[in-house]
Amino acid sequence: MNDWLKIDDYCKLTGFSHDKVLSMIQDGYIKSKNEDDEIFIEATSGTNALVSKDDSSPISRDEDDSIATTSSFVEKTIGTILNLHEKVLESKDETLSALKSENQFLKDALFSMQEVYDEDKKTISTLTEQLRITQEELEFMKRKYKLMWGKVSNANEEKNKKL
Repeated sequence: MNDWLKIDDYCKLTGFSHDKVLSMIQDGYIKSKNEDDEIFIEATSGTNALVSKDDSSPISRDEDDSIATTSSFVEKTIGTILNLHEKVLESKDETLSALKSENQFLKDALFSMQEVYDEDKKTISTLTEQLRITQEELEFMKRKYKLMWGKVSNANEEKNKKL
């Protein structure tokens, strides 16, 4: 298990000062590495420096029935906590990624709906104009036929009166 912590995070977790951690690194109690001008500390070696390894059992009971912990128990606990933390971070990243892709999908759908709406609006406008023109033509044709048939019916009425 190689979990590396930044020195600032390690200081926050342990409560040690920055200088104390640097002196522990120099004395060889803690394994460290330097990357991009950042100091990283291996979590396992950090727990070894915090807890002595004299006890052999992970949990032992004293006379007053209180629980004393050993370094291997602390190492496993810290390792478990770090693994859980990593899993939480991974699931958070996955959730954010899923939300971003869902938001992008919804945004694309809205743009598509807006385009369809604009096209439908243009079509309705065109059809409304065509309907208006057709109604004008129909009214014109009604007047034309009324005038034309009106003369014919008047002529027929006059012929019928003469007879």
